[in-house]
Amino acid sequence: MSDREMEERLARALDEARLTRRALLRRGAVFGVGMAGVPALLAACGGDDGGDGGGGGGNGEEAAEPPESGADIDLAELEANAKEEGVLNTIALPPDWANYGEVMQTFGSKYGIRVVNASPNASSAEENQAVKALKGQDRAPDVLDVGPAFAAEGKADNLYAVYKNSQWDTIPDELKDADGYWVGDYWGVVSLAANTREAELPQTWEDLKDPAYRGKVALNGDPRESGSAFAGVLAAAVANGGSLDDIQPGIDFFTELKDLGNFILVDATPATVANGQTPVTIDWDYLQIAYGDEFAANIDWEVTVPADAVVGNFYCQAINADAPHPWAARLWQEFLYSDEGQLLWLKGYSHPARFQDMSDRDVVPQDLLDKLPSASLYEDVQFPTQEQSDAATEVIAEGWAAVGG
Repeated sequence: MSDREMEERLARALDEARLTRRALLRRGAVFGVGMAGVPALLAACGGDDGGDGGGGGGNGEEAAEPPESGADIDLAELEANAKEEGVLNTIALPPDWANYGEVMQTFGSKYGIRVVNASPNASSAEENQAVKALKGQDRAPDVLDVGPAFAAEGKADNLYAVYKNSQWDTIPDELKDADGYWVGDYWGVVSLAANTREAELPQTWEDLKDPAYRGKVALNGDPRESGSAFAGVLAAAVANGGSLDDIQPGIDFFTELKDLGNFILVDATPATVANGQTPVTIDWDYLQIAYGDEFAANIDWEVTVPADAVVGNFYCQAINADAPHPWAARLWQEFLYSDEGQLLWLKGYSHPARFQDMSDRDVVPQDLLDKLPSASLYEDVQFPTQEQSDAATEVIAEGWAAVGG
């Protein structure tokens, strides 16, 4: 089976798994549903016999055990072992998300390692699902980029390997797992955006109730599965009398918005933004800002962070505990957390985990800083704790059916 055929089959299988998971979530299951789509995934990807090709080089020799810390190995040795493997399997990295297209291209060119990016639009839940379903296969994901709730789930389910990259001490404590199972990579805040050819840019959450937005407001996915949509509902809660401890007002807000006919059950994607299907969107600031550049020929796109709810969150890097290319996986982290990798994320308008460290060392180019929104927009940003996210996830699982079925 070719790589392209494999990726297409995995994508179809993940779509089937998504339907199964939604049915389970409607019955109130929050975690523990990851194995629901395993039979479909295994059937689509050719069973569990390990596939063809593989990590560990091609010379028939067993590589040394991969390290748990970048401080425990010379990076030249790490690079040599990764090059011997020659492949890195990523998953769920849209090329236009946080500049991941350039990130992957640069990594591949820099080290001569082929990057296979399966199912670019898969959700965090589906990433963990793929780790379970493809265990032991050479096509399993080596690395993941998931929301904090799913990072916690992956750690609890023993899906991830321990690895503290060589920049570990420069990463804020709140952006990393103390045991080294995952590490925050970049963060953003919930923003509102509009194609001003179709609608005025809303300045507050209350503005979204205006009849002028009938049939125009969309989230980036289902909040039971999508980290960005989940954050959108949490921000709506903060803006409507709730808090990071009380997400129900956010669900009530979207219920009202749907009853008014303003909220539509169409996932906001680059395609729907470009073609005008979702003229008003609720999504991460870094994605929204990038759309303005990417689709300037098709739309007039404006973005704001509403002052009535500045809610942010981050994503997390993790390494599959059974990664088929464990050295390439660790080299990927070393690249991402180097100044070079962090600046590539910043180029995509996200806030990289080591931004403060790089700013303190004055290594952030001024031209990148000039393209970012005013720092004043982020002064009051709120980040949910793991406990708050867990509690909100349970409420979302039980209550979102009133909005999204």
